[in-house]
Amino acid sequence: MSVSVSVITTYGYLTMPYLSSDETVKELKRALSNPNIQSDRLRYRNYILRVIRSMTQGLDVSALFMDMVKASATVDIVQKKLVYLYMCTYASLKPDLALLAINTLRKDCADPNPMVRGLALRNMCNFRMPGMTEYIHQPILSGLKDKASYVRRVAVLGCAKMQSLQPNAEIDATIVNELYGLLRDPDPVVMVNCLRALEEILKHEGGVVINKPIAHHLLNRLKELDSWAQSEVLTFLLRYKPRSEDELFDILSLLDGLLHSNHAHVMAATLRLFLQLAAGHPAVQADALEQARGPLLAMCGSQSRELRFAGLCHVQQVLRSQPAQYGVHYKRFFCGYSEPAYIKFHKMEILVELVNDENVRLVLEELRGYCTDVSPELAQAAIAAIGHIGRTYSEKCLDILTGLLGLKQEHITSAVVQTFRDLVWLCPQSTAAVCLAIEGCEENLQDSEGKQALLWLLGMHGDQISSSPYVLESHIDGLKAETSSMVKLELLTATVRLFLLRPAEMQDMLGRLLHYCIEEESDMNVRDRALFCYRLLECGVEETRRVFQGPKSDPCMGVLIGRPQESINNWASKFNTLSTLCGGDIAPVSSDTVASDQLGHSSQGDVLAEAIDEPLSIPEEGQQPLGLSLGPLLSHEAFERHWLELCITYKEALGFQVPPSSSETLQAALQLVKIQTLAFSREKTTPWKAYLYTHSSGTLILAELLQDESEGVDSAGLVVSLKLLPENESAIQEFVSVLRTVLQTLTKDGS
Repeated sequence: MSVSVSVITTYGYLTMPYLSSDETVKELKRALSNPNIQSDRLRYRNYILRVIRSMTQGLDVSALFMDMVKASATVDIVQKKLVYLYMCTYASLKPDLALLAINTLRKDCADPNPMVRGLALRNMCNFRMPGMTEYIHQPILSGLKDKASYVRRVAVLGCAKMQSLQPNAEIDATIVNELYGLLRDPDPVVMVNCLRALEEILKHEGGVVINKPIAHHLLNRLKELDSWAQSEVLTFLLRYKPRSEDELFDILSLLDGLLHSNHAHVMAATLRLFLQLAAGHPAVQADALEQARGPLLAMCGSQSRELRFAGLCHVQQVLRSQPAQYGVHYKRFFCGYSEPAYIKFHKMEILVELVNDENVRLVLEELRGYCTDVSPELAQAAIAAIGHIGRTYSEKCLDILTGLLGLKQEHITSAVVQTFRDLVWLCPQSTAAVCLAIEGCEENLQDSEGKQALLWLLGMHGDQISSSPYVLESHIDGLKAETSSMVKLELLTATVRLFLLRPAEMQDMLGRLLHYCIEEESDMNVRDRALFCYRLLECGVEETRRVFQGPKSDPCMGVLIGRPQESINNWASKFNTLSTLCGGDIAPVSSDTVASDQLGHSSQGDVLAEAIDEPLSIPEEGQQPLGLSLGPLLSHEAFERHWLELCITYKEALGFQVPPSSSETLQAALQLVKIQTLAFSREKTTPWKAYLYTHSSGTLILAELLQDESEGVDSAGLVVSLKLLPENESAIQEFVSVLRTVLQTLTKDGS
């Protein structure tokens, strides 16, 4: 026999002596079989407690099953709970012996004490054994009609457990009818449990059905429920569609008070239901978001970090459609010193959205403080945020970014140079200031991303940077020590570009670089790029210039700076879901929803909807839908990347004047036929242009509408250029046909 050792736990009391598992089980079996111990109620319970403790510590005490079954025959509720816990744990290991325990449990289901009845029924439903359904079916039916609400609560959940024991069995219509009847039970917990059970039982048939009587009953009883039950009922109510406008506004009136609930999950569930019910009433949706602004701000300031994070994610979602709603509360999104990084990142993203003429100075001052944070990732994110604001307020941001270069810290310098690169591309007017600022900063760049950004600037604008040949020469001389293939590729491109701008200074360096990359470089990507550059130079300088000196940024495309306001219906179905917290893509909504939102308050909306020909009409239920699709959404950065990488697949003159109507009306009309307008020139800008995209049968269609001035400004017409990924001839014809019809409709309406 092993030596007994008393173990003192961290709480300071003695636990049972440690024995080997066999010895422990034998000792407990002798004790449970001892009549003297059985007669002493307290000692008997203590030994049962020791059995449970051994079980939770991982000891196999299944050999005590019969003794524990005998111990269940008691009036002591505590002892019954312990024994039932043991039975549920080992029932699957001892199915033959577990059948003996079922008789005891069925007997307890008829006990006068409702606590005992509910406890026995709950544990009997937890037995995971084949053939259990026939034993628990009748007790569950009896429990559904029990006078005690606790027993009815357990019986309702037992229906779902019984279904899970035989998932492929036919659904018992008797139980389903009983559960639907219990939705009117006076006990609110029973009512909510019925919804949960029906959802589980009918999951293969679409879940519980919410019709008008059930929906109104649930709405009238919302105030009786606790907060979690309210949240769940509100989620089920998403399935109900009101039959009339009067019914809709009656429901919204009942929900109005819950928008100010002290419980964040109730407020969020109510707001989601509010937005979905009012999908055809944008003004009502906007009013609901206005009412929920206070609770959402309270979530963002919660003591709980998790709740704070959820609040920030939902505010970001609201800002997609109402960027100005939280503008006056921008200080609520300043970062606290002790906040975790993931919350600070979201707050900085929100601050960028909230910047306007009144608060830009204070927001930039706050972000400048984050640029020197001890966390390099946070500091770089703050610099990127300043750069994003710089697309609108370039002069103020350039001063801050230039000052940060004076700190001479590697991660700060790298982030600033990358931000400069983006600013120069998006805001050409800042090129001179950026070229002046980056002089001499190459010494503090060690990471590959920063080097790539600097090399890009030197290649594109080296004619404005006096030291650019010498910086490139230092990189060429140290090429053997460079480990990043991306830096080498960028160095090749930058050297060729600068050679086109300053050939006398770069000729020798370019020759040395190409010789090394072709003859000595082991990376095949770098070698292939060098061969490409060499062969392109053999074709002539003009051909090389056409390839390497690509399109410049267009100053008139100011719309690309900001993000267009989205329809609330685009994200309302994802509100208060994990998709919001995970940053998932927003699923597209049906065309009728978009049409009602975009054209609902337009003076030309009804005319446009009536004038569009039949092939472009919104398909009703049962009709074949259009092949074009709005989703998934494409960001400005992704559009620009695809546009520069792809070649023009199709180009055609459409013959319509520019623009045929106001830009907003054109955008709404195109959205009606599932074509997304990403950016368009300001009115009276010459040449006028717009960028569009859509999806058709798995093909991404990128389009540019451009004013053709070859025949004079007065007679200029629209020319459409298409780029497809992948190519699809039928998609081209469909897109052009749809676009022509929209422009023709707007032209007729304007005349």
